[in-house]
Amino acid sequence: MAKCNVCGKGVTFGIKLSHSHRRSNKAWKPNVKRVKAIVDGSPCHIYVCSRCLRSNRVERAV
Repeated sequence: MAKCNVCGKGVTFGIKLSHSHRRSNKAWKPNVKRVKAIVDGSPCHIYVCSRCLRSNRVERAV
């Protein structure tokens, strides 16, 4: 679910490194919100990241 329907931003994987240098896997998830937007002329709920909301890539439905 952590995927933006507008830009396609998804989960990024990497390695978490503690202070004692113990390594473990980690996933960074984007800040995704469920918003009501106009898609193809009709309002529906989609998942949009905060970057797309802030840059007005989505037309919000009231």
